[in-house]
This record gives sequence, C-alpha cells and structure tokens, in this order.
Amino acid sequence: MATLNELDFDAFVTKRRSERANGALAEYGHEYAYISDKQTRAAFEKVRPVELVVRSSVRMFKQVWKHELLGHSVKVSDKQFPKFHAIVKECAKTLDIAMPAVYIVNNPTLNAATYGTDDDSFIMVHSALVDHFTDEELLTVIGHECGHIHNSHVVYLTALHYLTRMAGVFVRWAVEPALIALRAWSRRAEITCDRAGMLCGKSDVTAARALTKLALGSQRLYDDFNIEAFLDQYQEGKDGMGKYMEVFATHPWLPKRVLAMRAFAESELYRKAAGVGPGGITMKEVDDRVLALLKGDA
Repeated sequence: MATLNELDFDAFVTKRRSERANGALAEYGHEYAYISDKQTRAAFEKVRPVELVVRSSVRMFKQVWKHELLGHSVKVSDKQFPKFHAIVKECAKTLDIAMPAVYIVNNPTLNAATYGTDDDSFIMVHSALVDHFTDEELLTVIGHECGHIHNSHVVYLTALHYLTRMAGVFVRWAVEPALIALRAWSRRAEITCDRAGMLCGKSDVTAARALTKLALGSQRLYDDFNIEAFLDQYQEGKDGMGKYMEVFATHPWLPKRVLAMRAFAESELYRKAAGVGPGGITMKEVDDRVLALLKGDA
C-alpha cells in the first residue's frame, strides 16, 4: 500500500512565511493565477480561526483518512499505464513541478482531485473519466490538477475535503465559518487551475470540451453537444434565485468556468504559451472580466 509523509500544516505555514521573508516567494501564485485566488490565500494565513481549523483537519487526515484514499487504487508509473504516465510527465514539465503521484480509482463518476501537501501531493483520477476523455482532454484535466500543486492549493483542498466529508458531521457549528471561507476560495482556485489546464493542453477548445463533458456524462451524446446552447443556460438562470446556491459550492457553475476560460484564451500570456500568435489582452483585463462574471455582472 502506498503511504504519504505526515501532513504537517504547521511546517507548511512556517515554510511559506520563511520563503516570503527571504524574498523567495514573491506572491501566492503564478502569473496566470486568478488574482482573487492569490489574495484569498494570502488572507487565510492572517485569519487565525481559518488557519486553526485547517491545521486541525489536516492532522486528522493523516491519522484517519489517507489509508482509505490509497487502499483501493492503482498507482500510475512508467510500468503501469505508461501512456497515462507520459501525460502526467508532460504536464509536470510544462508547469515546472515535481512529478506528482497519480492513482486511478475505480469510480463511475467523472472526477479527479488533488490531496496531500504542497511538498507531497497526489492526484486521484476516477476510472470513468479516463474512459470518457481523449488523451488531449486528459492533458487538460491533469494540467488542472497539477495547477493546484503549482499554486500551493493542496493543503487547503485537503482540509476542505476532509471538513466537508468527515469533521463537519461531528462539529458542524464549529467548522462552518471555515467551510464557507474555504469554499469561496476554492471557487476562485478553480479558475486558476482551469487556466493551468489550458496551458498544458494548449487548446482552449479542447479544455472547454473536457469541462462540459463533466456536465453531460454521456458518451452517446458528446458528438451532438452544442456548447453555445449550453452557455445559454447561464444567461437563462443567472438572474434567478438559484444563483445564490453557488455560495455553497466548491466550484463555480460550469458555464461560468467555460466563459472564464474564453477570457483567458484572449490573453497575451495564453496566446504566447499556446503558440497561436501575437497580441492579446493583459491578465488584469482577464481578471476584471472574470470578476464581473463570477459576481453575475457579465
């Protein structure tokens, strides 16, 4: 059975503060990262209640949950699923991170997730997602997950997952404020990592197709899927009462994510990375559009 090093949030915070003090870490993320994601993570370390809940939940995770996660999966390597291993290696090289451990889990839902710490991260990929996605689409999905590692999201993702599924059952009243804060940050982090997936796959069309497959989940219907009609759903519902339910979600609604990716596809940064030609808008312009979109003003 695979094992993880102990998840130590205290060490994580100490390291981050030391790096900032020594000038080694200029910001909470990279040039492509969504500005609100970076700002929210910077604020977390200044809000002691959130920090305490995160630290406690990660301590519980290392003792209780890691064996459950890793006990029924297959580790990807150059000897086990070498084609999939090559996809992971390409994403790690693009984002300049260490090669993460990846595990395939027998699960019928289309999903992937990243847990652990920023120094010891692993990616869980559901078997159904591998069956439904092309290699090009998998490149954007693994790129998205590697984006969480690249942008130091992993400790907070681990805490959010554990709090939602386990600790909240017993001490919901105590952790709910932290859950609200973590969910709000998570929605911003997803915007950052959708961009990471685009940078790895170098195709905004493929990235959008991969994302919308999560909404559909039917191999028989993929060829007839109309993405513009799908985006019209957002226009129909964005002014209704249902939009307020998003505050309880860890991810923005899928149409918003597609529209946010389209904004990033217009950036000079993405156009240069994808080799689609000169020109493009600044990342500030991209982030301004995305902020309006997430607030419901676009």
